Amino acid sequence: MSSGPNRRLQDDERELWKGVTRSIVPLRPQTELQKKTEPKFPATDRAPRKAATKTKAIAIAALPVKAAPPPALAPLGRRMKQRLSRGTEEITGRLDLHGRTQAQAHNALLGFLRAAQARGEKNVLVITGKGLRGSGGARGVLKRQVPMWLKLLEFRELVVGFEEAHVGHGGEGALYVRLRKAK
Repeated sequence: MSSGPNRRLQDDERELWKGVTRSIVPLRPQTELQKKTEPKFPATDRAPRKAATKTKAIAIAALPVKAAPPPALAPLGRRMKQRLSRGTEEITGRLDLHGRTQAQAHNALLGFLRAAQARGEKNVLVITGKGLRGSGGARGVLKRQVPMWLKLLEFRELVVGFEEAHVGHGGEGALYVRLRKAK
């Protein structure tokens, strides 16, 4: 069985493809001009001629492909947070960001979450610290920044959601992070 671009579909593949194409809905409604200018192919089960196939392939290749953004973050929920704090749901990884600059912390967090997701981990603990207590210092830069980073698109493909950790795991100076399954 050949697997190149000129391979003919088997009967079962053709039926499957018909089912898929019946469920397709255009992203934008076609204008009258587009309807008139589109080439019409006969509605047969046979593959179109080679020239028509090449034309379609070129037209499809020219379209910009936009990947769907990952779903929005979801809170972990009361029960999940309870299971994590009690230890009935395992925390499989920990990252301590104490003493790092924002740039170092951002890179470390992104690398840690990618590696944890690749290993199939579900729940990790990210320790940000509570920040400086006293006059004149910037209070908890990482404590403020890490939740904002986790909401960014580059992290949303890794993270399902996050919540402040239980006091036993660092309280307001740490976050439970639930990871998405690797694709």
